[in-house]
Amino acid sequence: MTRIDDMPSAWDERTQLTTFLDYARDTARAKCEDLSDEDARKAPLPGSPLMTMSGLVNHLRWVEYYWFRVVLLGEEDDGPWTDEDPDREMRIAVDLPLAQVLDEYAAQAVHHRELVAGHDLGTRARRTTGDGRHVDLRWILLHLIEETARHNGHLDILRELIDGRTGV
Repeated sequence: MTRIDDMPSAWDERTQLTTFLDYARDTARAKCEDLSDEDARKAPLPGSPLMTMSGLVNHLRWVEYYWFRVVLLGEEDDGPWTDEDPDREMRIAVDLPLAQVLDEYAAQAVHHRELVAGHDLGTRARRTTGDGRHVDLRWILLHLIEETARHNGHLDILRELIDGRTGV
């Protein structure tokens, strides 16, 4: 996996935000390079049975779906989670080939790049957050950069525990 450089090609706000989100996405996928399906399903942290490489990448995929499609656009929430199983996106990933999880995440990123390009950064979300606020697209992009970067740290730890591989 070749990551894009994290240095934006331009210095306007949109380019900086989208470049950093793409960089974080590419980093998550790079953490999974040359990983077998069996290793992607391992949960090496005894207190965190859902913390698998495939589970975290699938979580990132569905987090983006939720913030862009459900919150920003106001679409119906067709995510895999339920009230009884709020982390189901992480649980079901162990039943999928890692390549499928990575391909779906990458394909969705393409769609979300187009969605972001078609909206002003100040576009208010159609749905409110849990505290009743209408965030804007700028906030959503910042949140997704933070969320993806945080989980990249988890992916680093898991990968090192699984096969000793460390990243940059």
